[in-house]
Amino acid sequence: MAKRTPYVGLMTLNNQTILITGSSRGLGAAIAEQCVQNGAKVIVHYSANETAARDLQERLGVSVLGCLGEDLRQPGAGTRLWAAAAAFGTPITALVNNAGIDPASPLSGDIETWRQSWDANLAVNLIAPAELSRCAVADFRAQGGGTIVNIASRAGIRGDDVHHDAYAAAKGGILAHTRTLARALAGDNILCYAITPGWINTDMAPKGGEKLKLALSEIPLGRMAEPQEIASLTAFLLSGACPSATGATFDINGASHVR
Repeated sequence: MAKRTPYVGLMTLNNQTILITGSSRGLGAAIAEQCVQNGAKVIVHYSANETAARDLQERLGVSVLGCLGEDLRQPGAGTRLWAAAAAFGTPITALVNNAGIDPASPLSGDIETWRQSWDANLAVNLIAPAELSRCAVADFRAQGGGTIVNIASRAGIRGDDVHHDAYAAAKGGILAHTRTLARALAGDNILCYAITPGWINTDMAPKGGEKLKLALSEIPLGRMAEPQEIASLTAFLLSGACPSATGATFDINGASHVR
């Protein structure tokens, strides 16, 4: 892969093949759709919802090279997923670590439930992305470069409520991981970015009542981010438009957390 030159003109992802985790629905599906609209080929991953993943594959047509299922809670899932994606035969040029879960980890209550929540949060939100990144780096080095975009969270910077300590810790870890890789690998033409959304208008967000009121009350913009907003930024970063931003974290939270 040739050294990137500064971005000029229309953003394009032509000649890119992008593995997007958790892309059967919600934000991941929006990222896949945006990447395809900009010319990329994508590999769709799902953990449980194969039907939604196949529906997305049908909508996007030949731009989807394959649809892969892997439970990222399981040991070695990241390595297996990368190997399966690479087996399609087209060099993967970018990785978007989007898959995430948020099971509660309250300080009070049953200790086994607490441990299970921590294990699941760390496995999906930190270990699997780090494992995938490890595999990606090996191939990217051989290819002359590549890009990793990690979808983290506002919680990884400012913390979360006490019932979601594990989620915040895992997301904080992926931010440190992103920065470390960016510093270490820029000389290999491997670019790494993190995006830290607040609430996103997906089926994981509160839909009504007091929970929705509380969520909106802390967002000066007055609304949640739409999935397409995060997808557009992801595509921009994948395009190589601004390689000097490698290592940066991009906040999309309606000014609910300003640094």
